[in-house]
Amino acid sequence: MEERNYWIGFSVFPGIGPARFQTLLKTFGSAKDAWHASRKEIEKALGPKLAEHFETFRSNFSLEQYTKRVEEKNVWFVTLTDSEYPQLLKQIPNPPFVLYGKGDLDCLYSSSEANAESRSRRSSEEGSRQARTIKPTIGVVGTRKITSYGEQVTRLLTQELVQAGCVIMSGLAMGVDAVAHTTTVENGGKTIAVLGCGVDCCFPATNQNVYDSILESGGCIVSEYPLSAQPTKGSFPSRNRIIAGLSQGVLVTEGAEDSGALITASNAASLKRPVFAVPGQITSSLSKGPFALLSKGAHLVTESSTILQVLGINHLAEKIKKGKIKGENADEQKIIDLLQNESMSFDELVKKTKIDSSKMGALLSLMEVRSVIRSNNSSLYSLA
Repeated sequence: MEERNYWIGFSVFPGIGPARFQTLLKTFGSAKDAWHASRKEIEKALGPKLAEHFETFRSNFSLEQYTKRVEEKNVWFVTLTDSEYPQLLKQIPNPPFVLYGKGDLDCLYSSSEANAESRSRRSSEEGSRQARTIKPTIGVVGTRKITSYGEQVTRLLTQELVQAGCVIMSGLAMGVDAVAHTTTVENGGKTIAVLGCGVDCCFPATNQNVYDSILESGGCIVSEYPLSAQPTKGSFPSRNRIIAGLSQGVLVTEGAEDSGALITASNAASLKRPVFAVPGQITSSLSKGPFALLSKGAHLVTESSTILQVLGINHLAEKIKKGKIKGENADEQKIIDLLQNESMSFDELVKKTKIDSSKMGALLSLMEVRSVIRSNNSSLYSLA
C-alpha cells in the first residue's frame, strides 16, 4: 500500500483535519506509520478520546476497499506532497492534506503560474501530453437568492472573463454560483466547482444538471471531503476557504451582509489576493454585501477589464468580444435597446415598445431560441 493511500485513509476519519494530520506526520514521520501505530502511541499525539475513536474506525475500515471505490467512481486525489497539488492552495492556512476530484485534473494547473515547473516536468515524463497554456483563475461567488440584476451582471462579467481566457471558480450553490458555472460552460470555458460534500455527490440536488455540464465540458469538481460525505453546517465555510485558495482574485456580484460569499472574500483578502465587488441598488438588501466589501477596500467593478488590470493581465482584454447587439428587424432592436440597461417583464416591454402582445410573444420566443435574450424564474427578460 502506497504512503499516499494512508493519507486518504486519514481523510475519511472525521476526527482528523489538516492541523491534526500534520501533528501525526511530525510525531510518526509518515501516514503509514501513524496508521499502524499502537493505541498508546496514538494517545500521545491525539489524546485518549480521539485515539479510542480512531482505533474503532481503523478496525472497521478497509483501505483497499475504499481505494477501489475511489477508482470505480472515476475519482482522483492529490495529496499535499504530490507535484500536482495546486500551488496557490498550499498558501492558505491549513490547506487540505487530500484534495479529491472528478473531471479534468489539468484544470487545477490553471490555478498558479507556480505550477508551471511541475507541470512541464510531468508533461515531459508522459511524453504524449502536450503543454497547455496556464490560465488565471477567478472566483465568482454571491447570494443563493439571486435577483434579475445579480443574474445579469454575473452572466456579463463571467462571460467576458471566460472570453479573456480565465478559469471560473465557484461553489455549485444555487444563485450566483450556478449562474457563474453555467455561463462558463455556455461560453466554452473551463470551470471548477468546490463542494462542501464528497465529489461523488451533488449538493444541492437541483443543480445536478450544472454538475454534469461542468464535467462534460472538461471542467472539474473538487472537495476535501471523502466519498459520499454529506454537507454539514461547518463544511461550507471550510469549502469557501478552498475557493479563495484556488483563486487569484475573488469577485462578489451580489449578496447580503451575512452572505457566505463574504467569507470567501475575507479568505482571499487574508491571502493578499484582490477582492472585487459589483455595486448594486442601494434599496436592495442583496447589495449590502458588495457595499460592505467596497467600504473595506475591495475593487469596485463595473466591467471585467478592471479585474484583468488589477491582476496584471489586462492584455487579455483584447479577446473580449465587444459591440452592440443588433436585432434582425426594427421591433427586435426596440426590445434590445430597452434591455440594454435593465430586465423587463412581458407587459413592460409591450407597454414601452407599443408592439402588439401576440407579436411580442412571437418575437421574444424567436430571440430566446437564438440566445439573444433570456427569461428568468421571475418572468423577466434580459439580454443573454
